[in-house]
Amino acid sequence: MARRRHLSRIAVMQVLFETERRPAVTAKDSLVRNIRELGAADEEFARKVLDGVLSKYAELKRTVEEHAPGWSYERMDPISRCALLIGAYELLFAHDAPPAVAMNEAIEIAKEYGTDESGKFVNGVLNAIAHR
Repeated sequence: MARRRHLSRIAVMQVLFETERRPAVTAKDSLVRNIRELGAADEEFARKVLDGVLSKYAELKRTVEEHAPGWSYERMDPISRCALLIGAYELLFAHDAPPAVAMNEAIEIAKEYGTDESGKFVNGVLNAIAHR
């Protein structure tokens, strides 16, 4: 189950990244394609997380910016932004996983797909959100 949810979070990160770069792509189509490519993802969980992030996008973006002093949302690297949206959504709204698990998942995705500093950055911002 944990592996399937991890792959689901990766699929959601990829959807967020793709739709940010290519507005003509629909999130639903992108999610279906990414889940198919990843194979063992939990599609229901991925849809729930994606729908949650998209429905709370403005609030999540504002929360991320508030807890990343000196960093505008646009200045953050794209992978960090996507991982932070997922992590912040899970911390603030989903409550499907303990906070430490939600944070660790976002950090791992940032480390795997982002820059050398992405994991540390995501850790710091999510830690600040979790302790607000």
